[in-house]
Amino acid sequence: MVHIALIVLSFIAAYPVMRILTVSIRPGDRLLSTSLALIPADATWDSYYKVLFERDFFIWLWNSLLITASTSFLGVFIASTAAYSFSRWNFPGRTSGLIFLLATQMIPATMLMVPIYIISSMLGILNTWKGLVVAYSVTSVPFSIWILKGYYDTIPVELEQSAMVDGATRMQAFFRIILPLSAPALAIAFLFNFTQAWNDYLLARIMLQKPELYTWPLGLQSMQRQFQTQWGEFSAGALMVSVPVMILFLVSSKWLISGLTLGSVKG
Repeated sequence: MVHIALIVLSFIAAYPVMRILTVSIRPGDRLLSTSLALIPADATWDSYYKVLFERDFFIWLWNSLLITASTSFLGVFIASTAAYSFSRWNFPGRTSGLIFLLATQMIPATMLMVPIYIISSMLGILNTWKGLVVAYSVTSVPFSIWILKGYYDTIPVELEQSAMVDGATRMQAFFRIILPLSAPALAIAFLFNFTQAWNDYLLARIMLQKPELYTWPLGLQSMQRQFQTQWGEFSAGALMVSVPVMILFLVSSKWLISGLTLGSVKG
């Protein structure tokens, strides 16, 4: 019975994706149809061809990968060092700082768009990929700090002390001992930063105006016109942009469970 229930639930979860596949191979941008067939009789791959070779799909994908990878690495670097200080030292404002970081996650993302836009304009990084990377990093770092801080708390301090007795500096102990042991938590923080930046539309919409800088959400949105939408191309592009994220999750799946659970032992 458990296996039957899992099969049914898996089918329910996969059915919307299969319907998107159906729309993508229908000719003539037909969104609505009375047929329940997953593969229509007149199926065609024209929508995929048009997205790949008649649209700037590879430019959108490259921009998204560049911005997302930069955001992920920058966010993990900042969060890993900041979380280490919160975990290993007691300093004035430590508790209030952690509470403040947690409180920032309760602010709706839409409320941050105006101040981020104004600050980016004042710094001259508006309408650049650098400005978008900074904006994404600001919104993702607090949560990553909490994940990594909880994981660092589970690592015995004696490991670093032993390394420093053998002649290692504090930074050498951090990079050679703490970071390798924290690989599961670092993977979770990286995935969180990646998915946040990869799927974002609203912040990219107000930060980027040049078509050559469009990320994939902005590129797919350009297929939607006032009176007509290329639903076939839209669906085809939506399926293809999900491939990099699926590959990333499959590669890093061995760290997902351990990274999410071990960091919750201490707080």
